Amino acid sequence: MLKTLCWRKNFRSFRCMRNNERHHRPLCTKSDEVRLAEEASKKYGSPAPTIFSKVIDKSIPADIIYEDEKCLAFRDISPQAPVHFLVIPRIPIPRISEAKDDDAELLGHLLVVAKNVAKQESLTEGYRVVINDGKHGAQSVYHLHIHVLGGRQMKWPPG
Repeated sequence: MLKTLCWRKNFRSFRCMRNNERHHRPLCTKSDEVRLAEEASKKYGSPAPTIFSKVIDKSIPADIIYEDEKCLAFRDISPQAPVHFLVIPRIPIPRISEAKDDDAELLGHLLVVAKNVAKQESLTEGYRVVINDGKHGAQSVYHLHIHVLGGRQMKWPPG
């Protein structure tokens, strides 16, 4: 049986069971992202506010680097790159797949803000823009959010 692989801070070697290659990745049963996405999908549809709703109403602190009447951008609390921030709409759209055609202007605005904040953060060599959608997309908070990651060379495929 093959195990799911994930990255951890403490690297150790393992042998790929399929072709006996040696890799330097940790062995684990599930990645944190998958576990968090599974937990979040179970709570999806709950009337309880999301952590992003609490950031928007400022009931919990965040390192906000941009805000306007439609959205805000803040640094990720668990950065996956030297520069990692999120752009979120003020209105609660749970998933990109649930956005309505009427949301087109807002969705475009979120991308323009992502571009402008990336420039403000000096990401002149490029950056990655990510939207996770649903359990299989590893969405861990059901409030639409755009990840912007930069400050290092990104790899492909992402995961």
